[in-house]
Amino acid sequence: MIDLRSDTVTRPTAGMRDAMATADVGDDVYGEDPTVNALEAEVAALFGHEAALFAPSGSMANQIALQLVVPPGEELLCDADAHVVTYEIGAAAAYGGISSRTWPAVGADIDPDVVAAMIRPDGYFAVPTRAIAVEQTHNRGGGGVIPLATLRELRRIADDARLALHCDGARIWHAHIADGVPLAEYGRLFDTLSVCLSKGLGAPVGSLVVGSAEKIERARLIRKRMGGGMRQAGVLAAAGRYALAHHVGRLAEDHAKAARLAEAVAPFGVLATAARTNLVPLDLTKSALDAHALAAAARAEGVLISVLGPRTARLVTHMDVDDAGIDRAVDVLTQILRA
Repeated sequence: MIDLRSDTVTRPTAGMRDAMATADVGDDVYGEDPTVNALEAEVAALFGHEAALFAPSGSMANQIALQLVVPPGEELLCDADAHVVTYEIGAAAAYGGISSRTWPAVGADIDPDVVAAMIRPDGYFAVPTRAIAVEQTHNRGGGGVIPLATLRELRRIADDARLALHCDGARIWHAHIADGVPLAEYGRLFDTLSVCLSKGLGAPVGSLVVGSAEKIERARLIRKRMGGGMRQAGVLAAAGRYALAHHVGRLAEDHAKAARLAEAVAPFGVLATAARTNLVPLDLTKSALDAHALAAAARAEGVLISVLGPRTARLVTHMDVDDAGIDRAVDVLTQILRA
């Protein structure tokens, strides 16, 4: 099967498995796992921050970060399609007591003036805004990359209003490769970031919260409270360190493969937006096929795609699909769409 559902379906490479098998480990709850400690220090340095914390999942990393910057009963601003309010099962409210308010879903095309107009200051018997969250790259926005100028303006807005700025950077590596923005430049703009090792980089599990030393010390308590304390986690951290060393630069290959898929389906009027990174969003509102019918027909021919809604689907390229797999996917999808 050619699996284009997600870049989380990858399997560890032989080199990654060797790194995991030989990892030096200790008890991370006691802070004694040398491989976890090395991973945390490495990621913090990449983004120009003081510290980082290894967590089992991107959702947990996001929710830890949000609890660091928004007290219970106060407000987070984000977009209506943001992962933190769409795919994290209400965790911000359930675990953090966080109230959230959203601007209309526009993917990476954020209008900072719209965000600024939504901010509620203290007083006035309203829930005060404490943080703004953005997603880089934007999942439901088709892998769109928020421009650096937009992020800088949001940083200015946050500073003026004394708010925190959080980045759900699950695929920030893809933005870094697509636009050439240094990771440290992204890091300077945000109070907290979450970055993922299992989306695109090929690690089997793991994300990190990035921030100041004081915030990460608090984050350890929140992680423990949420059940995220791990013991000999160096086996997993070793996979992450291998991914950072070997799999970031090659993301350009995934972007090129996504562009090939996008070019192939574009003539059929189903390409939702241009493919900037490794996600190819499909809008089937003008097609005779709905998303489930397209997915079923593709599966019958050995190609798996992701269904995001009745008329919305997605193709995702990654390191486990080679050029021959893309060729086959193009043949299958164009035949189905042409029928």
